[in-house]
Amino acid sequence: MDHRSADELTSGLDEILRSPDSAGTVELIVRRPAEDEREVLDECVLDLTEGLVGDAWLARGSKSRPDGSANPNAQLTLMNARVAGLIAGSRERWPLAGDQLYVDLDLSIENLPAGTRLAVGGAVIEVTADPHTGCAKFSARFGSEAITFVNKSPGRELRLRGVNTRIVTPGAVRTGDAVTKL
Repeated sequence: MDHRSADELTSGLDEILRSPDSAGTVELIVRRPAEDEREVLDECVLDLTEGLVGDAWLARGSKSRPDGSANPNAQLTLMNARVAGLIAGSRERWPLAGDQLYVDLDLSIENLPAGTRLAVGGAVIEVTADPHTGCAKFSARFGSEAITFVNKSPGRELRLRGVNTRIVTPGAVRTGDAVTKL
């Protein structure tokens, strides 16, 4: 697939800005059992310790932590489904972004400041202050224009790359479930 140009990405911003601000839906669930592996699920379980059950988040750990342990403030990542569609194209390519939940919801800092809680299916998650930014893999998969689009203003403030969260109340989540700001 050809990568989107800066003009193509910018032209999609209006549609992204129409994302619901209080109540949206889970559009796609992706489990990452190992590096560069993706499993699209119809449903998942969010666990206080494991994160998304079966995902490699806990075992993979984090380079940003001194001891290499998993970052509890990046336990579960969400990406706006409209952004994923714009950047990745077909729904089959969305999982390449590396997030676990793709939601139709405004993830901007203004709409969901750190500490905001979201009911997602039978679980509750909390937005954390840790920024979720694009990496070299994201750039390789979607192009340098895409990484610039999500990481520079206004993309950064809109959290076009996505948002880090932690699980507050465990529960099951299914594709099509509501995502509601609490």
